[in-house]
Amino acid sequence: MSRSHRTSQHQPNTAVELNPLFSRPGESTLFPRFTLPEGEALPSTAYQVVHDEAMLDGNSRLNLATFVGTWMEPEAATLYAETFDKNMIDKDEYPQTALIETRCWRMLADLWNAPDAEKSIGTSTIGSSEACMLGGLALKRRWQHARRAEGKSTDKPNLILSSAVQVCWEKFCNYWDVEARFVPVSAEHPMLDGHDLDQYVDENTIGVVAIMGVTYTGVYEPVQLISEALDDIQARRGLDIPIHVDGASGAMVAPFLQPETVWDFRLQRVASINTSGHKYGLVYPGLGWVVWRDAAALPEDLIFHVSYLGGDMPTFALNFSRPGAQVLLQYYLFLRLGFAGYRSVQATSRDVALYLSTEIGAMGAFTLWSDGSDIPVFAWQLNDGHTEHWNLHHLSERLRMNGWLVPAYPLPEGLSDVTVQRIVVRNGFTRDLASSFLADLKKEVDYLDSLTAPMPADKQAQGFHH
Repeated sequence: MSRSHRTSQHQPNTAVELNPLFSRPGESTLFPRFTLPEGEALPSTAYQVVHDEAMLDGNSRLNLATFVGTWMEPEAATLYAETFDKNMIDKDEYPQTALIETRCWRMLADLWNAPDAEKSIGTSTIGSSEACMLGGLALKRRWQHARRAEGKSTDKPNLILSSAVQVCWEKFCNYWDVEARFVPVSAEHPMLDGHDLDQYVDENTIGVVAIMGVTYTGVYEPVQLISEALDDIQARRGLDIPIHVDGASGAMVAPFLQPETVWDFRLQRVASINTSGHKYGLVYPGLGWVVWRDAAALPEDLIFHVSYLGGDMPTFALNFSRPGAQVLLQYYLFLRLGFAGYRSVQATSRDVALYLSTEIGAMGAFTLWSDGSDIPVFAWQLNDGHTEHWNLHHLSERLRMNGWLVPAYPLPEGLSDVTVQRIVVRNGFTRDLASSFLADLKKEVDYLDSLTAPMPADKQAQGFHH
């Protein structure tokens, strides 16, 4: 394409213009946004342009919407920089990284009370979404094998889910042709708890998903009650239905803070568990884990054996090439913290969450939906009749003006007429920061309460982040 036709760099808002102090002789002072530049730039110039644009994202430490880790120690950052060139899939070329991956999921199998951790099987993933899909695929394939062995149809698989399930499960059902049967939440049953499960399961049910840490409110679904309901269904109807535990957040909290809660492989019906290393596993983004109770829970025909760069490599993944550095960061944290360290970090986050929820719950404007005593996540709603002049979306916008990202969103089907705000307390969000947030929150509530006319209500973003 001739230069005369590459007009986008000369049109308004389609180019990045450089201050003369940022440019050097021979360098362009104008970078096109949507076409490749004609020439090169010095590394420092390209760095400064990208750095400045990324700076506009804001401070990730003040993002109270995300579950994903935003802080690690300097030693972890050094390790990350030393190892971000490692390709996790290339186990023959990087055998030590592959060995460390195995150590990590074996540690998780032991943490989650697998009957024999040496006979469990697991893998790292890009995140919990991939881990959930692998868990779902294993459920579907096991169901297909059992049905075919009985000479029955495999045309109509279904999966039982709470309506409060994370969107990755909707994707799984959509992408892999599984009917999603959503059990709606309600004021009486704000989570999947085994109630009325009999109405949803049948011979085509591949499994039930239980959530350890509902995205909307942070509460645990009672996996033991769900398992007992399925035991009763099996006794009456002969349906042996397994459970996959989506422990994206709670699987790295419950073993340390609620060891008496029975939710993991101690329940015979639990076939697989996933978690996010980059959530309460405390690693930077890009890491999930999934572990199966034993080899029988993961059908062998889902595992590929490929020859790659000189070696045989068994793999069960949706992605192929992916970073290995985060796996090494997870191992670093397992060594660095140990059980006692993880317990201390998670307890600190929970204490901050309880401090915040207590203070917010005491404000006349709000009623808590949860208090952060499960995972360090809690939600609240605006009291009916408190005001006609503003809503939680307005409060979210006012908090954003102070740098805080606190989403406002409706609860899922069954409670969708209720709008809540939610805070996720992560490692690095200290009590001091929490006190600063509370001061800003009270200041903005006072401002909104002082209004004598309604705030505009159209075009308000939902502001919900998983």
